[in-house]
Amino acid sequence: MPLSHRLINESKPSRMRKYNFQLDIDAESDLFENYRYLALTDSIGQADQLFDSLKRSCLSLRTSPLRGNIPPELRDVGVSQFREIRLKPYRIMFSIEQIAVTVHCILDGRRDMQTLLEERLLR
Repeated sequence: MPLSHRLINESKPSRMRKYNFQLDIDAESDLFENYRYLALTDSIGQADQLFDSLKRSCLSLRTSPLRGNIPPELRDVGVSQFREIRLKPYRIMFSIEQIAVTVHCILDGRRDMQTLLEERLLR
């Protein structure tokens, strides 16, 4: 089963759910690459823990997406439609439209974020 399906299908129903949750193809790829990298450089156990933590963080957006902030790299260039939450060192970038939250990318915050965000979100 693809990681994105594990992410959505393993979630428990919540009475507080107000927003639909979507993981776009780029974020799904990021999730897989982050898992793969940690599994290769550390251990599968650590990669599983990271996946579970990222999953919880992403799914928490269903009930409280407004707690995220506008990434400073985007705010500085006048872009305000994207928000982020952090699971250090990872940054989860998402947008909110009506009743849907879409995660667009899950990036390692130690990388050149200005360039990454311009390439990924402003294309």
